[in-house]
Amino acid sequence: MPEKQGKIYKFAISIKIFRFFLIKLHICCTCYVIIRTRIKINRLEEQQMADYTIISDVSNYILGLLRDKMCPEPIPSPNNIEVSSPASQDVDYIVGLYLYDVKEEDTVAPPPTVPRGRAQMAPPPKPYSLYYMVFINSGGQAGLKDQDFQKIVGKVTQIVNDHPSVLPSQLQNWLDTQEPPIVLSQAKIGLEEKVRVWSAINKPYQISLFYKAAPVFVSSEVVINTPRVVDAQFGLHVAGEKPADA
Repeated sequence: MPEKQGKIYKFAISIKIFRFFLIKLHICCTCYVIIRTRIKINRLEEQQMADYTIISDVSNYILGLLRDKMCPEPIPSPNNIEVSSPASQDVDYIVGLYLYDVKEEDTVAPPPTVPRGRAQMAPPPKPYSLYYMVFINSGGQAGLKDQDFQKIVGKVTQIVNDHPSVLPSQLQNWLDTQEPPIVLSQAKIGLEEKVRVWSAINKPYQISLFYKAAPVFVSSEVVINTPRVVDAQFGLHVAGEKPADA
């Protein structure tokens, strides 16, 4: 009998030790889940999407690229390349970058809603396509020959081919979301549509290059109040026994 009682005693001690480790495991798992949840929430709260200035930032990026790669040959000075409209008067630059259209891009799936704090969300940003015309300014063509025109057109084409995309985070360094790159490609338009673009600004058609920059995501300032779960609690007990709070 004493030997049997000793085995029972040892078994009871083993059960208590096992329960002790289960309780410790429960506490550790609960703390881990809560910490991980809060870390994830904090990261989501800090997410920033591209601001409305992204359109201007894209234009400035293309302008900087042209100035960096075209000077001093075939364009003598960076000041000879500007963001401008062909309709502008009394300007002396040589190459102009003209944003002539902005369209909502319906072939790109928008990202999900964006967290704005623990109990707020923002609508998903909308993707847009930016349409640019690179032209040679008729008011700044003094001394330019036909071959000079062709050199300028060829150089612009080469630059775009060599630098076909840019990440939004390169344009707005506070971005921490994985937005797709903005791709710069030749606009798929014919001569007739090009002529219409020139006619819209009351200018006769001249040789020019047309490009599309997309997708460009623009965020929303609208805030939606949506309560969210921030903590998770779990219960754990040995099978066959009542929970401690029962």
